[in-house]
Amino acid sequence: MKPIEIAKDIYWVGAVDWNIRDFHGYSTDSGTTYNAYLIMDEKVTLIDTVKKEFVDELISMISQIIDPKKIDYVISNHTEMDHSGGLPRVMHKIGEDKPLYCSKMGVKNLSRHFQQKWNYQPVQDGGELSLGKKTLSFLETRMLHWPDSMFTYVKEDRVLFSSDAFGQHYAGPERFDDEIGGTIMPHAMKYFANILLLYSPLILKLVDRVKKLGLPIDMICPDHGIMWRKNPAKIINAYVEWATQKPRKKAVVVYDTMWHSTKKMAEAIVAGLSEEGVQAVPMHLRSWHRSDVITAILDAGAVIVGSPTLNNGLFPTVSDFLTYMKGLKPKNKIAAAFGSYGWSGEAVKLINKQLEEMKFELVDPGLKMQYVPDDQGIDACYQLGKKIGRALK
Repeated sequence: MKPIEIAKDIYWVGAVDWNIRDFHGYSTDSGTTYNAYLIMDEKVTLIDTVKKEFVDELISMISQIIDPKKIDYVISNHTEMDHSGGLPRVMHKIGEDKPLYCSKMGVKNLSRHFQQKWNYQPVQDGGELSLGKKTLSFLETRMLHWPDSMFTYVKEDRVLFSSDAFGQHYAGPERFDDEIGGTIMPHAMKYFANILLLYSPLILKLVDRVKKLGLPIDMICPDHGIMWRKNPAKIINAYVEWATQKPRKKAVVVYDTMWHSTKKMAEAIVAGLSEEGVQAVPMHLRSWHRSDVITAILDAGAVIVGSPTLNNGLFPTVSDFLTYMKGLKPKNKIAAAFGSYGWSGEAVKLINKQLEEMKFELVDPGLKMQYVPDDQGIDACYQLGKKIGRALK
């Protein structure tokens, strides 16, 4: 691959990971990229590195522009290993004494990751660094999504290097939003739902802060996926919408089933929801990855969870999903539970407990049915769907 000049004397020198399919529990069916950027100035500066397995590609890309030994500064916006894994090789290549700029928490994290006594230069929130013709300013973005996270902004070019914000797990031939168009937005939405949803209040504060600072942004360059050069406001506005978590008239029915009884209940609930004009999305947990389910839930107003009772507890996939969803803390949802059982029937009670802990509003005590639901039972599920649909209105 060849480096790409994305602005005057600023180059993309990252790597494309076509084959990754799981990113710490998040399904990456379209792969991902590890974006790194090289700024050519009086002080040649590398912003972020790549995952350890791709460091040869990074060094090859840099070498097509300049001898890596001539890099003066390295900036680490985020210390997670998909962006810092290449640091040991890079620092060894360019010189262990070269300044390495990062947040104060970045120093702590990198020191623990690599046990190296590099020339750490912790930056202040709002601090600046002159490279010659270009000036970098730093914006601390703690917990978006790690304690060390920060943005780097090139004042003269109005380019924002946004670390893990505004990214997507997407590998493809395109590098920019105008090359791929609107088809990138579902990838961006999934990325937000599974990585940044938990930090929605911080995102709203950050966007408000950037507006107050009056930073003009002509391009956003995240650490994953495409860069936003045609319309960076599009992804910023999408983040505000997603972080606000305003519910739509949409319900996601999440379930698993052993002998199809809970499935029959789910289908009747979906029919009742549809009758009330609600967009109803059934998602069987062994057919859909939990990260795709969370993406569907992001803008839903209702979440209905179903599980058979297994060994006096929840079916494993349902338990897994509830744990995953609880950690992401979605808000502004109404909810209900359902499920079939053979002789004990604890699943509905256990689901309700989890939903209440997530501060979802339960609109019904829940439905549990022994063995196969009869016509009366199916009608009860249908009526539950209608009840939830009316509550959404």
